[in-house]
Amino acid sequence: MASLCISSSRIVSLHHQKPFLSLKLRPCSSGFSVPTHRTTAVCFNPLRVPLDRQRTAAAVSRKAEKQRKRGSSVVCYAAPPMSLHNLQWVSAISCVALMVARGTGIHKSFVVPLLALTAPSGIISWAKGEYGIWTAFIALLARLFFSFPGELELPFIALLLAIVAPYQVMSIRGKQEGALISLAISCFLAFQHFSRAGSLQKAFDQGSVVATLGIIGVTVVSVLFLI
Repeated sequence: MASLCISSSRIVSLHHQKPFLSLKLRPCSSGFSVPTHRTTAVCFNPLRVPLDRQRTAAAVSRKAEKQRKRGSSVVCYAAPPMSLHNLQWVSAISCVALMVARGTGIHKSFVVPLLALTAPSGIISWAKGEYGIWTAFIALLARLFFSFPGELELPFIALLLAIVAPYQVMSIRGKQEGALISLAISCFLAFQHFSRAGSLQKAFDQGSVVATLGIIGVTVVSVLFLI
């Protein structure tokens, strides 16, 4: 009887003891299960990954193609034409060459307004500034007591003209009116030079080649100012 009681108590205790690990899963409520499946279906799409990769690869290829076309087009660009500043310097050098050149029959006094109209802005600003005024003052003092060579008279007069010229006159520089006046003066000088030279061959002789190059320079530049 004693053994029977012991065995019964053991059976009862084993029956009421909670298991160490439960294999049962707690059922989820229907309210949370349905949205979970919907969210999973929306957020995870296996077909979307290759489509995104294809779009990214296509965008990268288009960008590389544009860069390649841009690089090839830069090589095909033509060189820019001569700027206005360079043309003004060519005209100024040609005018100075005409002032000091020999072997020509032109009226060199017409070169002075031509230089004032076509000279670079830096030269005009320097002439109207303090350094230009002091240069003209010293040159004028020297002219009172000494005689200048004939080749330096016209550059000195051009400096004085640039200093005393009013704003209304200098404002036509760089405009169509100034370009027309420059073209008229250069064509008149070219007509005088080549007509008094006798022929084109004589105009390029050793004594007249500098004046001829100066005439060609101011004429070509005056034409380019109107283009």
